[in-house]
Amino acid sequence: MSEYRWSRRDFFRRAAVAGAVAVGGPVLLSACTATNSGGSGASGTLATARQNGTIKVGIAGEAPYGFTDNTGKVTGESVEVGRAVMKALGINDLQATQVSFDSLIPGLNANQFDMVTAGMFINPSRCASAAFSEPDYTAPTAFLVPTGNPKGVATFDDVKNKNLRLAVLSGAVEQGYAQKAGVPDSQIQVFDTQNTLLQAVATGRADAAALTNISLNDVVKKNPGSAVEVTGGFFPTVDGKPTVSAGAFVFRKADTDFVDAFNTELRKLHDNGQWLTIAQPFGFTKDNIPGPDVTTASLCAAA
Repeated sequence: MSEYRWSRRDFFRRAAVAGAVAVGGPVLLSACTATNSGGSGASGTLATARQNGTIKVGIAGEAPYGFTDNTGKVTGESVEVGRAVMKALGINDLQATQVSFDSLIPGLNANQFDMVTAGMFINPSRCASAAFSEPDYTAPTAFLVPTGNPKGVATFDDVKNKNLRLAVLSGAVEQGYAQKAGVPDSQIQVFDTQNTLLQAVATGRADAAALTNISLNDVVKKNPGSAVEVTGGFFPTVDGKPTVSAGAFVFRKADTDFVDAFNTELRKLHDNGQWLTIAQPFGFTKDNIPGPDVTTASLCAAA
């Protein structure tokens, strides 16, 4: 399972320009804001952030998780949920440092920032290097289909059995899911961007496109009037195992009280409906809310 979670992020990570940006504010020099060296207690990361009223976070410039929009504002599902939790903890200012995706955990552990708000999937190799919050969201697979779903596509078996043309992104995990389900390569078309996936379906070159429902909802929102829709999300079974992928916030291992406090407030957002209000503008739906069986402990231990 872990190879699938890594592959999606490896494909979608953006070439990032290092820098520090205040959420909703001006560009800052990263040297101007020191981070805590980590740990719990009166001089730990959480206590220091509360005292200063600010915390530095790491992003990877990846929509819709943590990115800079065309107005210069740092935003995204992970950034906005993180900001809501921080406000509940008495920390009103987030400053974001953008690095490449594979530099997020090293940067965290090097005290470049104090937490990661980049929608990072939980897997065992990452858990060995950092602490994860409880799952913030799950990322089920879905299909982009013409409006009305005329071919009745709901699973990869439908694609195979109905001899449908399937569009996938180069390097993304859905091609592997389709192949594992027995979809022949002759039915699979590989494209380079989310927009070309959408165009393939909208123009009839493909009967469906497979990707996470989060990404598909986001691209549909950005292309109104495209005469396409997103099917319900599902977790494919590969080699007899579910491919559950869940994103979370990331902390240094020493910051145990920070993780505990964060989890308490994150649970409240999930339980009272505020999480959905925050996440919906970024393409998330109730299908992305983690179920009780999706836990950080189980994902960290997954083989």
